[in-house]
Amino acid sequence: MYMFKGTMFSINLPCIFLALKIANINWQSKLNKAAHHTSDYSSTEVILRRGQAFTISLNFRTTVQPWDNFTFIASTVIEIITDPGLSHTAVIQNCCLLFPLAGPSPAESQQTKVIFNLSDQGASGWSATQEHSEHGCMNLTIVSPANAVIGRYKLKLQIDSGKKFSSVLLGHFVLLFNPWCPMRFSVREKQQSFQLPFLILLLDDDVYMANEKDRQEYVLNDSGVIFHGLEKYIQQEAWNYGQFEEDILDISLAILDRSLNHRKDPSIDVSNRNNPIYVSRVISAMVNSNDEKGVVEGKWNGKYCSGTNPLHWSGSVTILRKWYRRRYKPVRYGQCWVFAGVMCTVLRSLGIPTRVITNFNSAHDRNINLSIDKYIDISGKTLHLTEDSVWNFHVWNESWFIRRDLGSFYDGWQVLDATPQERSKGIFQCGPASTKAIKEGDVNLDYDSSFVFAAVNADCVTWIHYSNKRKERIYSNTRKIGKFISTKAVGTNSRVDVTDNYKYPEGSLKERQVYKKALKLLGVSSTGRRTKVTRRRRRFSVAWRQNMTAPTGKPTISGKLNLDASPVIGQDILLTLSLRNLITDFKTIKVKLSASAVLYTRKPKTEVLQWSRSIQLGSEEVKEIPFKISYSQYKNALMDDRKILVTALCEVRQGASLLMEKDILLQDPFLTIKVFGPTVVHKAANVQVTFTNPLSETVTDCVLRAEGSGLLKEQLQINVARMAPMESSTIEFEITPYKSGTRQLQVDLVSNHFSDIKGFVMLDVTPVQ
Repeated sequence: MYMFKGTMFSINLPCIFLALKIANINWQSKLNKAAHHTSDYSSTEVILRRGQAFTISLNFRTTVQPWDNFTFIASTVIEIITDPGLSHTAVIQNCCLLFPLAGPSPAESQQTKVIFNLSDQGASGWSATQEHSEHGCMNLTIVSPANAVIGRYKLKLQIDSGKKFSSVLLGHFVLLFNPWCPMRFSVREKQQSFQLPFLILLLDDDVYMANEKDRQEYVLNDSGVIFHGLEKYIQQEAWNYGQFEEDILDISLAILDRSLNHRKDPSIDVSNRNNPIYVSRVISAMVNSNDEKGVVEGKWNGKYCSGTNPLHWSGSVTILRKWYRRRYKPVRYGQCWVFAGVMCTVLRSLGIPTRVITNFNSAHDRNINLSIDKYIDISGKTLHLTEDSVWNFHVWNESWFIRRDLGSFYDGWQVLDATPQERSKGIFQCGPASTKAIKEGDVNLDYDSSFVFAAVNADCVTWIHYSNKRKERIYSNTRKIGKFISTKAVGTNSRVDVTDNYKYPEGSLKERQVYKKALKLLGVSSTGRRTKVTRRRRRFSVAWRQNMTAPTGKPTISGKLNLDASPVIGQDILLTLSLRNLITDFKTIKVKLSASAVLYTRKPKTEVLQWSRSIQLGSEEVKEIPFKISYSQYKNALMDDRKILVTALCEVRQGASLLMEKDILLQDPFLTIKVFGPTVVHKAANVQVTFTNPLSETVTDCVLRAEGSGLLKEQLQINVARMAPMESSTIEFEITPYKSGTRQLQVDLVSNHFSDIKGFVMLDVTPVQ
């Protein structure tokens, strides 16, 4: 309407459409990081968790008009960094170094590209709503679905202002799994005047974990301990996971981008990254280097001159950075705890709750017949007639997520093993196998549940091999395998036994029923032969297993090998062989005793002691025969594992032979760590480390190493020139914490003369006041 000289006129003026221009984009980094539990990541990138709202603020140079339509496009980005030495943050600042990987473009059909409008719940599950905003500003709340593909995204905004159309890149962000995302209802306001508000059911993330303390431990804790040693002498070792350290998230995404699956079909691979089952299985294959350019190369022969001794590693950060910076060349060398530590870091960085598990007396059942057969000769030496083995311990991972492929009963902890032991579907990978499936003997379920079941529940049989036509079964034990299955407690470094998660009590009726169920599902007969074979294995014939001499009646003698004192490296090992005559008849016992330095896989390397003698025992007599293994006998044979296996084979003319074994782990002297004064972010603190040369000889060229997330950005190395026999030495250095909270400082004394001497201390770092 228009008035001229008191008269009202109605004039139709043409509508002028102006392109809407954005002056500033604010990703509300601090607010979003706090809400999404990603504040600990050492990155300037926007890091978010799926299934949860995040906020973006837009400031406009021109006024938003009612006819302006806003459309958002979120699409995955796969990038290769031409210089792996640069962090992704540095690359963003030098964008000329960013190149897309070859492969198909993101597509809506693959859930790698989504298009959604403002104030509209799209079919993809993504949505954007406008919150209360000041003039010239638009505050947006964007929600991704709980099953969105994880990885790096770019977000674009398209603005349709009538005849003017514009498009702007709002920025990049990384989307992770979300253990904080439960199933919930969302209220959607009415879009038209005649509509009513309505509820939308938002499903929980597959990795949702209900307990906050558990989430703090299995997602946010960047340090921990890994258990090792022997079932009767369990030790713990500190491990720096460091999943929030600079570059680690980028490296974790790079691991996915370099998998065999991605090279075969990038489109399908990326679209499957919404599934923790798929992602964790890919990671289990990529952490080892057997099939592809994975992170760690394994080695178990005790010779590591072309790389790093696996015992020297104290954390994942150095390993992952080394792989990344050397253009994805596998890092030498790792063993089971290294593979598990690295895998824990990668999965936690991606948002999957993960912990490290140690299984003592862990079976490696090559032919999957649930029987571990060990053969010895008449002198007690181990014969390599089978590929089966029993490791002193084996370390793997458990991750927490639901199993849509198996059913809700199998939700919860899933076993994953990156140590390259056996191929699964043609690749060295293992899991995820539901712990509930393992406990119930459901060995036919995906993935690799039969292999893990055998590791914790196989029977163990020992034979004396006399010739190709005769052998004697002298030892059969249904309770030896799978002892003291351990993990770190929530909130402390104490040990928690989780054996009950894997099997029913040993010797119980239920445990035997489950074992027989597993045998049936695997097609294994009572002779140990598999009637159905799913993969090629070396198998022994029925005749071989049946061609044996059974134990001749009840045992007539018993015995035991005992340590007289705690064995310490550099000192003689004192032992006693105790023999008892169980009957009233006089007995002459032929004893053959041997001792060998072994790896933790119980593979013998060098014999250090052998003797045989005859022992006479009167009616129900007990005799104790002391003996020792001198330091001079074992010092040049001892492996870095510090383990010796003592075997005593006792034979009598009438009655069953007796075999005794004793695993010995030599103890290293302790080192002490003292941190002086309060530990405060960005303030230096003095550290004092005291240790002792355990040997009666001078040692040179030792190195003290220290590391710890939030305390040292790179591993610290200090040369220790010389230490006299049994000499104590003190080293001092400074740390300057850069993150607050509970932090773990690890110290490792490395020497060519003895195995590593390690220690750690927990520090409470306070923020700057």
